[in-house]
Amino acid sequence: MTTTLFRSGCIMVSAIAVLSGLNGCGSGNKASDTPPPLPVQVADARQQDVPLTIEMVGVTRGAQDVPIRARVEGFLESMNFQEGQFVKKGDLLYTIDPQPFQAKLVEAQSQLAAARTSLAKAEADLARIRPLAEMKAVSQQDLDSAIAFHEAARASVRASEAAVDLANIELSYTRIHAPIDGLIGLSKAKPGEFVGREPNPVVLNTLSDIDPIRVRFSISEREYLMLARGFLNEEDSDIKATRQKKELALILADGSQFEHPGRLAGSAQSIDPETGTYTVEALFSNPDKLLLPGQFARVRAPYKVLHDVIVVPRKAVTELQGRFRVYVVTPDNTVELREVTLGPVTGNDQVIESGLNAGEQVIVEGLQKVRAGMAVQPSPAPEPTTPPPIHAS
Repeated sequence: MTTTLFRSGCIMVSAIAVLSGLNGCGSGNKASDTPPPLPVQVADARQQDVPLTIEMVGVTRGAQDVPIRARVEGFLESMNFQEGQFVKKGDLLYTIDPQPFQAKLVEAQSQLAAARTSLAKAEADLARIRPLAEMKAVSQQDLDSAIAFHEAARASVRASEAAVDLANIELSYTRIHAPIDGLIGLSKAKPGEFVGREPNPVVLNTLSDIDPIRVRFSISEREYLMLARGFLNEEDSDIKATRQKKELALILADGSQFEHPGRLAGSAQSIDPETGTYTVEALFSNPDKLLLPGQFARVRAPYKVLHDVIVVPRKAVTELQGRFRVYVVTPDNTVELREVTLGPVTGNDQVIESGLNAGEQVIVEGLQKVRAGMAVQPSPAPEPTTPPPIHAS
């Protein structure tokens, strides 16, 4: 009996000790149940002016693109330039076999000499007959005939002189010179080929003045209205002068921005009713000859400035079922989920129309792990290395 009681007491004491140990362990873990603040990167909501732009795809062209034509037909005799190089105005580009045109000139000169001989005879006949007619020694018909022959001879001389001029002009066309300074392209005919008459080449080459260079692009009717209203809203009442002051940017195929700004240079007189587009041309200085005709590029044109708007990085904005939100870090380093109204996108940034104040911090990295009310440890996000391009939404 005593042994049984002793064993029961030991079991009771052991159970109490175990429970006490468990309770001790539980109370010791309460301090470690609270997780440490989550590290996040934040950016300040900035208040600034934001210029809005439209981007259009365009194609580069020379300021002048002059086709080099064969104005007479014949065999191409020589090509006096290196393809793809710059030539000066007046440089000899091509020669066409001149022999047929030299022969034609000699023939015309011979006909002119014969016409002048005939004119001299007609003048002599008229000078002899006129006094005889006054004395009634010859008939009036003889005088009229002499006058007619004289006028015909004079006309024949004029025609022969014109034929000589034409032959000289055609002979000069066998030597084709550069009409402007510019970049010469690949020749469409080589020496020995017959040129100047279809189906043989008539346009032998193209010469382009590429400084400045033109960029032609088309905009929709909506984009036209945006740009036009931007011009009309300028204080300058002279719309043409305002257009000249607007600077355009050119974005090249590799994503880089061309270093020289451009300006509007011309446009169509109407919107194409079939396509609903409006054709516009811009001019860009090209002193280094980096741009060549035929390149595709994007033209960025300003049309409006938003003043004193709130801007945050685009990656700070999340969307759920058409509602846009940002995670704001409060002064006590806790997370607040804030619904916002979006404005236009500005490159890597987003304009916020309502829901956020300047100076508030929004989370830009670690969004997947944060929840409203969570404690965080904010640190500034690195600044972008290059200013982002600005687009209209």
